[in-house]
Amino acid sequence: MSAIELSEQELIRRNSLEELNKLGINAFPAEEFKITHYSEDVKKQFEEDEEGLKDITMAGRIMSRRIMGNASFAEIKDKQGRIQLYFRRDDICEGEDKTMYNTVFKKLLDIGDIIGVRGYVFKTQMGETSVYVKEFKVLTKSLKPLPIVKEKDGKTYDAFTDPETRYRQRYVDLIVNDQVKDTFLKRTKIIHTMRNFFNEKGYVEVETPILQAIPGGAAARPFVTHHNALNIPLYLRIANELYLKRLIVGGFDGVYEFAKDFRNEGMDRTHNPEFTVMEIYVAYKDYKWMMNFTEEMIEKVALALHGTTKVQVGENIIDFKRPFKRISMIDSIKEHTGIDINGMNEEQLFKVCDELGVETDPSMGKGKLIDEIFGEKCEGSYIQPTFITDYPVEMSPLCKKHRENPELTERFELMVNGKELANAYSELNDPIDQLDRFQDQLKLSEKGDDEAMFIDMDFVRSLEYGMPPTSGMGIGVDRLAMLMTNQHSIQEVLLFPQMRPEKKVEADGVEKYTAIGVPEEWAEVIIKLGYKKIDDVKEVKHTKLHQDICGYNKKNKLGYKNPSQDEVKAWFA
Repeated sequence: MSAIELSEQELIRRNSLEELNKLGINAFPAEEFKITHYSEDVKKQFEEDEEGLKDITMAGRIMSRRIMGNASFAEIKDKQGRIQLYFRRDDICEGEDKTMYNTVFKKLLDIGDIIGVRGYVFKTQMGETSVYVKEFKVLTKSLKPLPIVKEKDGKTYDAFTDPETRYRQRYVDLIVNDQVKDTFLKRTKIIHTMRNFFNEKGYVEVETPILQAIPGGAAARPFVTHHNALNIPLYLRIANELYLKRLIVGGFDGVYEFAKDFRNEGMDRTHNPEFTVMEIYVAYKDYKWMMNFTEEMIEKVALALHGTTKVQVGENIIDFKRPFKRISMIDSIKEHTGIDINGMNEEQLFKVCDELGVETDPSMGKGKLIDEIFGEKCEGSYIQPTFITDYPVEMSPLCKKHRENPELTERFELMVNGKELANAYSELNDPIDQLDRFQDQLKLSEKGDDEAMFIDMDFVRSLEYGMPPTSGMGIGVDRLAMLMTNQHSIQEVLLFPQMRPEKKVEADGVEKYTAIGVPEEWAEVIIKLGYKKIDDVKEVKHTKLHQDICGYNKKNKLGYKNPSQDEVKAWFA
């Protein structure tokens, strides 16, 4: 990266790095720095046992500094939080050489640098638990300045809040926005709680293929790749269902997997093309048993995170206390539209959609039409946890037909806050029926439905060996994390969400500035001040530009003769 592309702050930090090197200080040392204590533990322990904190070592990132002559304060941030440090020149530098304090600490360190310190804990006159630093070590020199969040009179200024920048530079987001890390710690606790719940019941965690010859287990558009050695197309999995059910055939009584799935579809606040699901399959169970199991699991997650089943989600308080409400899909549509769709054929359903103003297209079959009606007219009404049960058979090609009504299936979806959270079946284990359902999906594909399922003949073959009665359930981990942490966008619970390609602003080079009459030395100064395009400069008052470049000249001791205001005005006339 050339100097012309670096900001003033970046140049200063690189100069500081060079000065550290000249002093024989490695700003990126390789050896271990042994840490004995962390910030929150220190604060808690100091209230109980002051004597145990007479010689400690800590490390963290400098988040603020107050230089005050021979003594100074700084604040570092470690994995637990923040703590104040107190530096006194004659303690840091006991001999005649005061370089470590006067030069290194005061002049060559910056906010964002990572240091290690040794000292003891005390309480300041203001009552703040702090570390009295006896010695410090530079562990990492930060070459880019952090966004500095300022607070005054209860108001926050210059906060790092732009969503696109935060998601694209999550590392900066985690440094400056303390609450972001808390969201991801809670996400980890959600998964940990679910995993413990399954393990206590004796179910086995497994791993299944991400690269699949046939993308099965869901109705979705897949990502396609190519295996060079085998010279075949492969797909990133859209679901792990069919592989997990093969393991039930093989003799496992209960298996589960936290899986990354991939769907080549749109992105919005509840969808990311790469997402995390948990799927579990238990032999000799049905969907009614799975409803009880699911609500028990989610209640445990709420209690583990919040100590209560009541969780704030936006303006709503959602109560995850068992049992949850249950209603069939057909009854739900009747309740919200006044129309009983039970027994209707495709033509009748198209008419109902027209009456209700629900958009359709000719490729839709009965299942898609019913799904659209429910999605448009019912789904958003279910704020409190509600099981929607007994879906029409056309909507569920992997689900067992209802024991009392063959036009329905033994399926439920759990709706919370107006969105689907979990999906479960009494699994279809009749291989003949399964093949017929797959062939129905093939007909939909031929009509133009690019989300219809592929036929997986190996899965049908596995069922021919016999799969015991089984219930399976899948839950969106990202959506569960959104609910439990009160986030309204899936990007807030994904460390690195998918982003559109970053737009690069092509800066006008020095030659473009000189071509319109700007002297070369001032062209470089203007670019370093952040005016990347000539058109940007033309939007600025010439008096401000004159003030900026003269100030830069003086601050950086360039020694150039300052232009007059009229000269600056003439450059961009």
